[in-house]
Amino acid sequence: MATQTLTRPKKDAFIEEDVGNIMLMEHVNVQVPDQQTAMLFYLVGLGFTRDPHMMVGLQNMWVNVGDQQFHLPTNTAQVLRGHIGVVVPSLNELAERLKGVEPELKGTKFSWEDKEGYIAATCPWGNKFRIYEPSPELGNITLGTAYVQFDAPRGTADGIASFYDKVIGAISHVEKTEDGKRAVVNMGQYQKLIFQETDNVPEYDGHHIAVYLVNFSKPYRWLSERGLVTEEPRNHQYRFVDIVDPKTGEVLYKLEHEMRGMHHALYRRPLVNRTVGQFAEPRRVNGMTVMGTVM
Repeated sequence: MATQTLTRPKKDAFIEEDVGNIMLMEHVNVQVPDQQTAMLFYLVGLGFTRDPHMMVGLQNMWVNVGDQQFHLPTNTAQVLRGHIGVVVPSLNELAERLKGVEPELKGTKFSWEDKEGYIAATCPWGNKFRIYEPSPELGNITLGTAYVQFDAPRGTADGIASFYDKVIGAISHVEKTEDGKRAVVNMGQYQKLIFQETDNVPEYDGHHIAVYLVNFSKPYRWLSERGLVTEEPRNHQYRFVDIVDPKTGEVLYKLEHEMRGMHHALYRRPLVNRTVGQFAEPRRVNGMTVMGTVM
């Protein structure tokens, strides 16, 4: 009887199939000083959808984009240090919507530009977006937040990647780019956090992200033992701000993380997403930019 030689797979074989400890980044939270202006940019301009079930009052707005959200409580404006990468079905339709909101957003920091392969847009308070059409490079989504890229100080990428790998349990690595090193953190099926080394990183103003973890307790224990937990567990979540070098404890970056467990009541809650421009492109009616038909 012939014998069969078995070969062991390489150590990193099929690593692209691994998910790691972060299953999903659900939302980015930035404060806005004016809800009406936020509606004009996020809903009419970008074409996202206000959540009809939660935060429907005048002081906060949750905005759905695929399986993710933006949380926009009313307060002094916050600006994320970097940019947010979003996928939408059509850049041509997006461009028409952004043209339509230009008159009402005049005098703010709003701007947009059609780049090669994406549209760069800036919200009325300075948050930057890069918006793409669906592509294999951005995962199997037609609408959603694919990544968030943060500006990080020089010399921090290796330590940041090590923190997410060893402390959080996320699959992370470091890449070299023309602008310097960057730490890349994989989340779930297609999302990433990117920390790009650069010069002149602004001061942190308190914006935050929310993620869902498979292993809730291990990162908590490590962070708690070092006094890094800023909000103790309640309702299946806790928070921390400082990203530190696991070896030295040096603070490398500040970004509040809302760390949610799989038992959290909002995990994979179905989000309503409308079909933007189903009836008509944005147009001016009585001095206002509107979508759809007018009775």
